[in-house]
Amino acid sequence: MDFDKRIDTLDYLRGFALMGIILVNIIPMLSMPLPVPHTINASYWRFLYLFVEGRFYTIFTFLFGVGFYLFITRAEAKGRNGYVLFLRRMIALFIIGYVHVQYLPGEALTIYAVCGILIMPFYKANKMVNLIFGIAMLIVLGIFSFKLFMVLPLMLLGIAAGQFHVFEQLAKSRNQIAIFTSIMLVLSIIGVIYQYQYAPVVFGDGADANFQKTKRFLNIGITIGPLVSAFYAGLLIWLLQLTLIQKLLSPLKSYGRMALTNYVSQTAFVLLAGKVLHLFNTITYIQSLFLCLAILGVQLIFSQVWLQFFRFGPLEWIWRIVTYFEIPPLRK
Repeated sequence: MDFDKRIDTLDYLRGFALMGIILVNIIPMLSMPLPVPHTINASYWRFLYLFVEGRFYTIFTFLFGVGFYLFITRAEAKGRNGYVLFLRRMIALFIIGYVHVQYLPGEALTIYAVCGILIMPFYKANKMVNLIFGIAMLIVLGIFSFKLFMVLPLMLLGIAAGQFHVFEQLAKSRNQIAIFTSIMLVLSIIGVIYQYQYAPVVFGDGADANFQKTKRFLNIGITIGPLVSAFYAGLLIWLLQLTLIQKLLSPLKSYGRMALTNYVSQTAFVLLAGKVLHLFNTITYIQSLFLCLAILGVQLIFSQVWLQFFRFGPLEWIWRIVTYFEIPPLRK
């Protein structure tokens, strides 16, 4: 697979991850009240924490590690100091994230920027060391449900994927992708069934038994998150080997190419809708799903139209200016 093709695959995955992230991020942004038991909202709450929460950010974080490796590799190949450029890139990302976190507490960009600096020494580490250390750390942190700290091993695994040239060999690895995806499917089914045993019926009533059960439900979700994420990513990668699927999902590729712009604008759209439509503390879980679908529809169309005329998304363009200390042409 040539380099451009490899980037395409990563963009599809980034777009896919972003589509899941908004479904969870909207909850704290609009201060959504807990659902009433035995309602469709309660069912959707359980669906989110079984199949969405901790699944899509994991893919996004892994892709950050892949992107880190590719960025420095490309910079070094052009005779530039990849470490200096990447450091500037992370400083710019931290600044964007610092502004963003004022509107979305717990957002990921500042964490990614700090972790991005921490993983820089691993670029030249042995690929087997990155792979084994990343898997071991992810398993340990997953068992103890330390979600925040799982960012580092996920990035390390992304670096290892870059070192092993995983995304350069996808076209030759359809059978391996199918086997990997099948294994992850079986493990995911086992994990989700186990997690579902602790799914709460009563939400936030203050009873200790219900609180402990809900806590256990959420913690198991964090533990098995990487397995479900790996299945999602493997399935999408396998499907993308088909030209028809690539064409059908082409808006997803454009969406992923403008990942930074779309991630930040998700927050802007949600908060604007909350303000204009008076949704804070009143919107239900199912209503939030429809709002997310509307926002995603607008963003998917906008991304595809924008990239017909411009080379980068708006924030991506600014990011490149700060990274390279030069102004690249925006228009095609």
